[in-house]
Amino acid sequence: MPEDFHLERPLFGGALASTFPQRFQDVSNIREVPDHQEVFVDPSRDESLIFEILELKEEVGDDGSASWFLQDLASEQEAEGCVVIEQSAVTEAPGLCYRSTPAVITTAVGQMAISKGRQGREAQNVVRVYIANVRLKEVNTDILISAYEPIRINPLSESATAVGAGAATPAELSGCTPMVEVFKLALSTFKVNNWGLFGSV
Repeated sequence: MPEDFHLERPLFGGALASTFPQRFQDVSNIREVPDHQEVFVDPSRDESLIFEILELKEEVGDDGSASWFLQDLASEQEAEGCVVIEQSAVTEAPGLCYRSTPAVITTAVGQMAISKGRQGREAQNVVRVYIANVRLKEVNTDILISAYEPIRINPLSESATAVGAGAATPAELSGCTPMVEVFKLALSTFKVNNWGLFGSV
């Protein structure tokens, strides 16, 4: 379907790239986004996809690092009831090599109740979060790829005006690629075009 046409998108000035559906709009065209993030949203479904560059958290082990970042994300957003549903083992990404050292990747899926923007707890939505931690140790960097999928929209949330309150409409019924597949595609196609972005090359 036209709204789900997949497109390779340049990230951070083209230094990185990833492929995901065209229906996700670049938030930086609407509002200011921190320099270390690239944020894409589908306002019609209240779904979002975020790419983030962080300094390597050396104190966090590879095993379960995505779960650690998921919990960190939950506390940062003052989420409630964060539950880790699943987490992957550590895998190497031969396609993401710097000086012959491949990146290591872990993923996790969680569910939490979070409010939009400055809204209070009474307006929390239940959201499923898919997160991947791509560790580029040779350039001292943690990349986070996170995808947010609403499960239940609170009638008091500002999201309710755009997508309606109650249980979110399954992607298949809207003719869209499910968020879990969007996340897997964005991760599997993620690539580095310019290692100079990380400053230590």
